[in-house]
Amino acid sequence: MSYLEALRVFVRVSELGSITSGGRDLRLTPAVASKRIKELEARLGVRLFNRTTRKLMPTEIGRDFYEHARKVITALEQAEAAVAGLSGQPRGAIRVTAPLGLGRALIAPLAQRFADSYPEIRLNLRLSDRRVDIVEDQIDMAFVLGILPDSSMKQRKITDAPRILAASPAYLARRGTPLAPDDLRGHECLLLRYPRSPEYFWTLQTPDGPLRLDLQGQLDCDDADVLVDWALQGAGIVNRPRHELAQYLRSGQLVDLLPETPPEPAIFACVYPHRRQQDPKIRLFADFMVTECKAAMRAREQAGGGWHSHDQRE
Repeated sequence: MSYLEALRVFVRVSELGSITSGGRDLRLTPAVASKRIKELEARLGVRLFNRTTRKLMPTEIGRDFYEHARKVITALEQAEAAVAGLSGQPRGAIRVTAPLGLGRALIAPLAQRFADSYPEIRLNLRLSDRRVDIVEDQIDMAFVLGILPDSSMKQRKITDAPRILAASPAYLARRGTPLAPDDLRGHECLLLRYPRSPEYFWTLQTPDGPLRLDLQGQLDCDDADVLVDWALQGAGIVNRPRHELAQYLRSGQLVDLLPETPPEPAIFACVYPHRRQQDPKIRLFADFMVTECKAAMRAREQAGGGWHSHDQRE
């Protein structure tokens, strides 16, 4: 057994709460990951996890051991980063998250180009419209579309992303067109909903300042692409960045609503812990992605395309 590999497996399984997820994150089968945990427990002579048919929970010893093991892995990663910086050969893993739509259409293709240029770097890309905890989830870099998190993180803005409210002509013919912010309370609002979601409510910009509206709707989802599809099908009003809806506005499939009181704007940026900017591979990846994202977004907008991820497949 490689003791170091077993420590890596133990740390990721502890963080992700699952042997399957922890193994997958390290590109190991569940069987191999489980074997490494058992070997580690045998070496230490203790039980690190309590296993049931549904859950994998760390024991008290396991929680304490995790804190020490995480420090060992972090120190090793920092040492590898220092050597990579001196040798000019960046290597190691980068854990990245991005929102679904831009992740599929923009981040994933650019990440593949980066990986082709730097074969010693492994990219673990996770796409989700849920808000992640960068520190708790041990994320090296997150691409964020929305309000930027606290300033304890290094933030590199890619572009502004003004938001709009939009609905299909069919929906407006059936339900009427809202003429003032309060009219939204009587409409089907398509909400991006999940625990800790920033969109259980919408905040509009008005002459009197921000107006927060707690809204209801028959349909909600944790995938923003689904919300756009529902809006195109006439199910309700969607609140999304303009760049995602641009082509549908031009084609008349969606109508811009309440342009005088639009939603608060979003920002598209990459965010990572300050300590990670000392890692040459993180700096390299951030420089590449910020530059290439800006170029790709300008080119697509000039060509008249949108960034709803389904656009890439139609």
